[in-house]
Amino acid sequence: MHLFNPDVLLWGAVVLLALLVVLGLVFGRAYLKYRGDRVITCPENRRPAGVVVDTRRVLLTTLEGKTDLRLKSCSRWPERQDCGQECLRQIEAAPEDCLVRHILTQWYEGKTCALCGKPIGEINWTDHKPALLNAEHRTVEWRDVPAADVPDVLASHQAVCWNCHVVNRMLGEHPELVIDRSRRI
Repeated sequence: MHLFNPDVLLWGAVVLLALLVVLGLVFGRAYLKYRGDRVITCPENRRPAGVVVDTRRVLLTTLEGKTDLRLKSCSRWPERQDCGQECLRQIEAAPEDCLVRHILTQWYEGKTCALCGKPIGEINWTDHKPALLNAEHRTVEWRDVPAADVPDVLASHQAVCWNCHVVNRMLGEHPELVIDRSRRI
């Protein structure tokens, strides 16, 4: 039997492809489960903290057959960098519940825009995300809100749709370019 027999090569390729698919599913599931900014309650001071799980470590330990969580970053670092990371228990117990995107999705559910009154609707997190309206009547994008501040911001701001956010931002940054047709001459 030849080493380069087409049947042997084909079966070898099928086995390799199957192995890659299985590994991809395992790693993909672990990565998706633990990626993203999270809000936890710091066990030390009982205040919200923004954390990011070290997904690289998760993937490496998943390969070994166990998932070992460690933080990549925390809003209380570098001052408290040597903490015992007891907050990881919150993430292990409910990985999705502390994910910022999940918290925001739940908060926006059923809300209407504070400016136009239209329902916010389903959120597309890759495009045209809703924003927030602060007490100064300025809109704020989520990328400008640190994860640790999410609970306080949700308590003090109102929901704003993407369209109103863009108009409000344009009015604030370039009022000379906006024509207000609702004003009487």
